[in-house]
Amino acid sequence: MRSALALAAMNLFVEQGFEKTTVDEIAEAAGVGRRTFFRYFRSKEDVVFPGHGERLAEVVDRLEAADPEEDPLLVVSRTAEMVLDMYLAEPEVSLKRFELTRQVPSLRDKEITSIDQYQRVFARYLRQRFAEEPSGDLRAAVAAAAVVAAHNHVLRQWLKSGGRANARQMLRDALRMVRRALSASWQSAEEGDNAVVAVVRTAAPAETVLKHIQQALRDAPL
Repeated sequence: MRSALALAAMNLFVEQGFEKTTVDEIAEAAGVGRRTFFRYFRSKEDVVFPGHGERLAEVVDRLEAADPEEDPLLVVSRTAEMVLDMYLAEPEVSLKRFELTRQVPSLRDKEITSIDQYQRVFARYLRQRFAEEPSGDLRAAVAAAAVVAAHNHVLRQWLKSGGRANARQMLRDALRMVRRALSASWQSAEEGDNAVVAVVRTAAPAETVLKHIQQALRDAPL
């Protein structure tokens, strides 16, 4: 029912505009009553991001249940793949949402907020894993941002392809690149007295993240 309401809502949003669409119209299009709509969603904005709270909770549970001996970057990478699978599981909803967030600034802002929540969860997990390491907080923040940037880049490519691109393989490849780049930069920092920091926007493509890291390493003093 949640997915049916979300798809009905987004079809109406695209057809007649987000602001002009009412909750009653969404409920009618889904074949239910107004009360049923509010059983699943608090507002029209929430219907564009169905199940986000549950997905975020699942991510937290996955990280908390991870093997403490396993490479934390691999743990976060696999969790990012799980997040991608959540989008791929409802392609119609994801594609409609992509179209809508390009048109409605308030929805775009909500999307950015949801992305930031995933990044915060990843960073919190990595801070715990890197707590005993030099510059552990910094490493956690940079790694979380890089993983989220890779995920978002691949998701956008899949959305732009109309759901036809092989997003799972693209993300595995992108995250492998991120892990290699981060491991190389950390090893370089540990071998000397200097730490290397690359600052990029969280929405930057994975290639941009890697380019900034590599440039920071080239510019670092010997």
